[in-house]
Amino acid sequence: MATTTNASSSGGSNKSSNLMQSQRIWGWIFLSPWIIGMIAFTIIPIFASLAFSFTNFKLNKPDEIDFIGLANYQTLLQDPQVGVALGVTLRFALISLPLAIFLPVALASLLNSEYLRGKRLFRTLFYMPYIVPVVSAVYIWGGMLNSQTGWFNRALDVVGVTGPEWLDSQLWIYPALVIIGLWGLGNSYLITLASMQSVPTELYEAATVDGAGAFRRFRSITFPMISPVIFYNLVLAVIGLFRYFEIPFILKGSEGFPGQSTWFFNIYFFRTTFGFLEMGYGSTLAWLLFILTLVATLLLFYTARYWVYYASGDLF
Repeated sequence: MATTTNASSSGGSNKSSNLMQSQRIWGWIFLSPWIIGMIAFTIIPIFASLAFSFTNFKLNKPDEIDFIGLANYQTLLQDPQVGVALGVTLRFALISLPLAIFLPVALASLLNSEYLRGKRLFRTLFYMPYIVPVVSAVYIWGGMLNSQTGWFNRALDVVGVTGPEWLDSQLWIYPALVIIGLWGLGNSYLITLASMQSVPTELYEAATVDGAGAFRRFRSITFPMISPVIFYNLVLAVIGLFRYFEIPFILKGSEGFPGQSTWFFNIYFFRTTFGFLEMGYGSTLAWLLFILTLVATLLLFYTARYWVYYASGDLF
């Protein structure tokens, strides 16, 4: 009787083991397209670009590759255009980054207000621009900001104000780019709104009983509770600034017009790599961009311990 029981238990164990092994195999099979894509289109290009950065590889001369050591990195340190590109990116960041953090919070607070009617409609309308393809949106904005026929300047003419040359002036190109960028805040605002709605109402009720006003409730309750989401949006905004490319490229091409005001780092990288076909030096620029983005992100994570809170009350 004991032998029969042991045999039955062993058979059940083998079936369970075979089932788990089969599930594991099918799991790897379903994951294989992502794994192959990750290796082919991310990991291999990363290591290839690192190798190219030590060569004089040119796209129009693929057979004439020579190892030149750190020559590209020495050129990088002496290249004045790198400083120009980083300066343009930094100036734009000083304008756009505060707005990219403040406006989603302000918009989410407005649409989370109990006094606003038609909140569902407004939430949908504010999110819809995010799903518009970037090329279409940029061309639409290019027409609206046209200094001669654009709707913005025509509206200003109605009130007797001469509209600026939004896209053709070094002074106004950054405000124009910021306006275009704010068109796509739907995703960050929606995440912020969701975090606000998850704040326990008991905290607000207790604060109200204690006599706290709206500003005090936001500073002492709302902001700490949504600070992880603000931090998340901040990290994505900083990374997005370093990879900022599509909007200025679609509007003004790779020349950096007007002047060099749109000579963002990625514009210079694109022009070097695919304009002048300098793949070796372009790979060096790509690694500089990676290092700068990594350093900026690590600094953000370091500062997060001082202002990012979680529901447990612990700092980051």
